[in-house]
Amino acid sequence: MHSVRHWLPSPFLRYSAAFQVIGGSAALLAPEGSTLLVEALAANHAIVFGASFWPTSPLLGPNLTRLPAERAERKEIALTFDDGPDIETTPKVLDLLDRYQAKASFFCIAARAEKYPELVRDIVSRGHRIENHTYRHAHTFALSAVGGFKAEIGRAQAALTALTGASPRYFRAPVGMRNPWLQPVLSSLDLTLVSWTRRGYDAVFGDPQKIVRRLSKNLRGGDILLLHDGSSARDRNGRPVVLEALPRLLDEVARLNLIPVPL
Repeated sequence: MHSVRHWLPSPFLRYSAAFQVIGGSAALLAPEGSTLLVEALAANHAIVFGASFWPTSPLLGPNLTRLPAERAERKEIALTFDDGPDIETTPKVLDLLDRYQAKASFFCIAARAEKYPELVRDIVSRGHRIENHTYRHAHTFALSAVGGFKAEIGRAQAALTALTGASPRYFRAPVGMRNPWLQPVLSSLDLTLVSWTRRGYDAVFGDPQKIVRRLSKNLRGGDILLLHDGSSARDRNGRPVVLEALPRLLDEVARLNLIPVPL
């Protein structure tokens, strides 16, 4: 059982808060000649806002973008799949992973997981991990405050734990977007934020070659790869493109003597 972590704001957020308090007070006390200070305060706000739209940014708090060094040295890479489970695509992804003896982490939308409980249990029985990707995957997720984050992520955590018997350890935000209020909620639920080292955009592009090229260019131990078993784009034949891209990617992974593992 993991102990609940206490939230400590990142250095960037602590310095930003101090700057806003001190700088804002100074601007109020001496409004004349404070134009540069006001511009600096506005720039600081813009940076905080911009960090919310930078999925791999560490500015707002801990954000896992690579596996630890010792796992990189063992030539491990983490395969992660988002937005499932999908009744059409996920079983075929699982069969492909079995064929290559590869293991992965599945960031599940909990509402979909509740719809297909047997599929979720199949993911686990084949040696993969289920992780938290919110309950509904709302497009407005990044606009939430603490209460909204806690309700959405906590509900997903409870549902996925009930389905699998194991609490997710990792969380990925929808489309990677978040704001400074997310980290205290993750800390209270003992979840670690994960983004990625490289993504294939397989929910956008229908060209498997382009997807594999994005994922495999300069691929090395420790990388975290993002694919989709849910919301996959379709190839020219109307098939989920991940089903064409995944075997090509795993062939390249094998050629490089890398080991696909869950987080």
